[in-house]
Amino acid sequence: MQIGSKFTVGVHIITAIDYFKELDRVNSEFLAGSIGVNPVIVRTVISQLREAGIVQTQRGSSGAVLAKRLDEITLYDIYTAVGSVDTEEGLFHFHEQPNPDCPVGRNIHKVLDQRLIDAQRAMEEKLRYTTLADIVDDTKQAVQNESNKEKE
Repeated sequence: MQIGSKFTVGVHIITAIDYFKELDRVNSEFLAGSIGVNPVIVRTVISQLREAGIVQTQRGSSGAVLAKRLDEITLYDIYTAVGSVDTEEGLFHFHEQPNPDCPVGRNIHKVLDQRLIDAQRAMEEKLRYTTLADIVDDTKQAVQNESNKEKE
């Protein structure tokens, strides 16, 4: 199972909101152009981020703004805000009916379930320690590196 693209779209949205905050309108159309998706997708993700208290929007305003400082927003916050993983099912969806007459089918849950739970927990822990300040700083550095290469 894959984590849906709404997670990376959410990270892109927050990074772009900060990066372009001096512009007049960082709205869904502008963000959709940066992300390369339909503005409807951007509005859906922004709505989820707003419900999670990460961004603020107002009708007829200049677009979305951050509701928190970048160092207060983690990748885990975005991961949960956009519903990246069904909380009941988890990241890994196990096939439902392994054959109980097969020695592998009979035991696969016993040997694999906890490992998959541990893997998901490790990934989520890493997401909790990565802030959007880290992402924005790295993005600005990448832009600067590109600019330096163009000057050479």
